[in-house]
Amino acid sequence: MAHGGFLRQHSDDPELASHVMHDYNDAELDPQTRGMLDYASKLTRDPTSMQRSDVEALRALGLSDEEILSVALITCQFNFMTRLADGLGVEVPPGRQEAHERWLSPAAAQQKWLMVPKD
Repeated sequence: MAHGGFLRQHSDDPELASHVMHDYNDAELDPQTRGMLDYASKLTRDPTSMQRSDVEALRALGLSDEEILSVALITCQFNFMTRLADGLGVEVPPGRQEAHERWLSPAAAQQKWLMVPKD
């Protein structure tokens, strides 16, 4: 949520940022960006299925080895921080949930998986 808010605030296209947060498959993205997101999604959801062909697909889209490493490291860092927060029981501070809801697009705000359950 915090990273999505940053994306919306600093993007030239807040609606696109909402689409990316909600489901990037519905967003109008260039092939390189879509490829990076596909890679990051696969690495996040099913890391044991990663193969050399996943890296080769990014190379075919024009990414350098350094850029591919950056995509992998950023994905791993986000996953690490999320799991650390979840593992330690970090909760959204009071009032922050409402702030998150204000900057979400209506479609994204309706996604139950995206929203923290209210007590």
